[in-house]
Amino acid sequence: MTQKITKFFFSIFLSILFLFPAENVSAQHSAVIQAENAKPGTTDWMITKVVRDPDEPYVNGWHVRKKIQGYVSRTSIRPGETLKFFISTDPADKYKLDIFRMGYYGGKGGRLVKSMVLQGKPQPTPPEGPGHIMECRWDESGSLQIPKDWVSGVYLGLLSTLTTKAQAYIVFIVRDDRKADILFQCSDLTWQAYNRWPQWHSLYDSPTDPWGASGPVGYDLSFNRPYAMYWNGYPAGFEAQTNGSGEFLMTEFPLAYWLEKEGYDVTYISNIDTHEDGPGLFRGKVFLSVGHDEYWTPRMYDNVTNARDHGVNLAFLSGNSVSGRIELFPDLKGHADRNMRKINPRFNNAQDLMGSHSYGVGLANWTCVAPDHWAFEGTGMKKGDSIQNLVGWEFHGPPLADKKDMVVLAEGYVTTYDGKPTKRQYAATIYTADKGNYVFNAATCWWTQVLSAPPGYVNPPNRYFEEADPRVQRITRNVLDHMIAVKLDK
Repeated sequence: MTQKITKFFFSIFLSILFLFPAENVSAQHSAVIQAENAKPGTTDWMITKVVRDPDEPYVNGWHVRKKIQGYVSRTSIRPGETLKFFISTDPADKYKLDIFRMGYYGGKGGRLVKSMVLQGKPQPTPPEGPGHIMECRWDESGSLQIPKDWVSGVYLGLLSTLTTKAQAYIVFIVRDDRKADILFQCSDLTWQAYNRWPQWHSLYDSPTDPWGASGPVGYDLSFNRPYAMYWNGYPAGFEAQTNGSGEFLMTEFPLAYWLEKEGYDVTYISNIDTHEDGPGLFRGKVFLSVGHDEYWTPRMYDNVTNARDHGVNLAFLSGNSVSGRIELFPDLKGHADRNMRKINPRFNNAQDLMGSHSYGVGLANWTCVAPDHWAFEGTGMKKGDSIQNLVGWEFHGPPLADKKDMVVLAEGYVTTYDGKPTKRQYAATIYTADKGNYVFNAATCWWTQVLSAPPGYVNPPNRYFEEADPRVQRITRNVLDHMIAVKLDK
């Protein structure tokens, strides 16, 4: 009897899908994320111990940690392809590699998908190459063919030595090729731009002066190296969770955690996917630029512009985006797009894509100026109401693009980091593109910071924000839901 009832309701479900296929595509796709997040989660993904090497330089909380560190062969990878690991332990030690997919998982933030124990050994710090690049040529430590059932997402590999008990991360993205409501682009070019491994070898450092890079100066960079403990002056303090994870846990995870909690149909890509696979952007209804998305290649700009012109909605939940220009080039073994360098000048037309232009440090309240716009529906915000301290660490502002239906949603003047007033303005905007799709620009790196607070997460501006802000959550939901539902002009 029970089987007959089950078959009856299943047949009704199939009939509904057949009768209303377009309306149910998103529901079917969202089921992928919902089913994934219904699996058991854990907080075991969090680093619990970071060992300081007393013989290494210590600068503002940052230094190399030689006990264990590593990198991977690809920034993103499809199921069925093989990812290689390159790990160094000094002294030689066995280590455990636990791989977690990061999401909501009932509030735990991650799910363990693979564990292995490997033997580590010291691997050498490379000599500087052309352009002062530090490109490791470490021996392969292990590999993994990505299982076919792994869902697209950001994956952290927690490295834990068995003797010294030191810990660090490796990070990679599993991507797919399915159609999805939301394409979540991780900002790994920017992660790498600020990566100082092994010491003061970021895009901002010169041979004679840390933070001394200007104009064409600055080190060439390679993805063939670990992500060092993060430090760039960003007001985050000492964050153990950044040891090997780039900026993901600091700036992007709160959005991924929230999207998956809300059950959105989301799939993940890297900056390099945006660079290499322009037509692949067409499979998403919404393209997300997240957090601190500063460095783009010219091809990325062209590919995202083309996606917009084909009807893809764009949401810049970010600040200082589309600012610095990067070119990619092969590593020493000929693997494409593994190395990068700065090219000048910076983008001077970011507003043509985003609606407003990209700028560096500036702090402000985010003040509503268009309360009747649907973006503010359900927020209760009136003209002049502010979300305190939401604009920062960096921002977007005038000049604005000359676009159809351009609306400034929030605006005001920014101050310097030490509170001095300036004449510079931020401007959060939305405009309608030619196909009837939208481009939303939140105008701040910190938009994602108040969407959620995952386990272990210390909000970079935590002296400002103590909890998630329901107004930012509602505006984000309004924007995404309108974008997902948009009917494109032919």
